[in-house]
Amino acid sequence: MKAIILFDGICNFCNSSVQFIIKRDPAGYFKFASLQSDTGQQLLKRYGVSKEIDSLIVIEEQKVYIKSKAALQICRKLTGFWRFFSILRVLPPIFRDFLYDMVAKNRYNWFGKSDSCMLPAAEMKKRFLD
Repeated sequence: MKAIILFDGICNFCNSSVQFIIKRDPAGYFKFASLQSDTGQQLLKRYGVSKEIDSLIVIEEQKVYIKSKAALQICRKLTGFWRFFSILRVLPPIFRDFLYDMVAKNRYNWFGKSDSCMLPAAEMKKRFLD
């Protein structure tokens, strides 16, 4: 079973992160949908996640991972040395999520945002659910 990543489709940092993940996931384990999309909203509802959530979300094997736990779930499946970042799971979530929240809170200021969700290139469309 493949995993689904829900991301903020108007966040430049998030869009760059999706491109980063795709390059390091040649097997196509991850599929993507923006939080703002109909598919993203339906998945949030199906898994009982608040529509107000403003975080990276991974849905894998009927489990929902949010914030730093989601990022570390992604790292586990990437190629190269990126998978070794998953060892950070040993840190208490309060510390991991503090750093995650700091970046998330400032992502628009630091990286900007788009007026609309990105449109994937033709060769990547099959990785997106909407």
